[in-house]
Amino acid sequence: MKHRILPILLLTAMACTFGVAHAEKADRAKPMNIEADALRHDELKQTSVFTGRVVMTKGSIVLRGARLDVRQDADGYQYGVVTAEPGKRAFFRQKRDTLPGAPDEFIEGESEIIEYDGKADNVRFITRAELRRYRGSVLNDEITGAVIVYNNLTDVFSVDGQRRPSANAAGDAPATGGRVRAVLSPKDPPASGAGAPAPAAPASAPVLRPSNSLGGGAK
Repeated sequence: MKHRILPILLLTAMACTFGVAHAEKADRAKPMNIEADALRHDELKQTSVFTGRVVMTKGSIVLRGARLDVRQDADGYQYGVVTAEPGKRAFFRQKRDTLPGAPDEFIEGESEIIEYDGKADNVRFITRAELRRYRGSVLNDEITGAVIVYNNLTDVFSVDGQRRPSANAAGDAPATGGRVRAVLSPKDPPASGAGAPAPAAPASAPVLRPSNSLGGGAK
């Protein structure tokens, strides 16, 4: 059952449930591989536009959409903006680092526009945004909002559920977004017969921390 929760309470709860793992840090240094139906490249400006059934992979990161605009700055950092087909949403997926012996975890997200900032290592989901966490093949947590920003380096994320104008083909600007919504699963209980709670994660394991403001996004 979905609950309407104030954003600050949601962020605190998500920090607890997501804290057992963090995003694959090695993905940032991996090459960006892209498949599409067509490509337009500008060597002088170091920009590329891929169109038609676009699939981008970068380590464990997978991005899919109708169009991908990519640019590279003078320092070699890559920036990408994925746009979905009209009426659909672009797709993001990334594996998370987990503690030894723990099940694999994945983050999945969808929105009409997805921005990837290689320098800040941010992923920004814009318009009809949804973020999900899977443990193995089981959906554990789910949040929705107008804009969701996830930082892979700091494991900080923020959610904006405020309504915003979104112009349609007729030129009207209906409100989109609304309240932040979340479904949060409880942590796994201790094994049967255990006399004490399970040990906490090592101090070196990073945890997601709540943020009261949005940030990041491709330049």
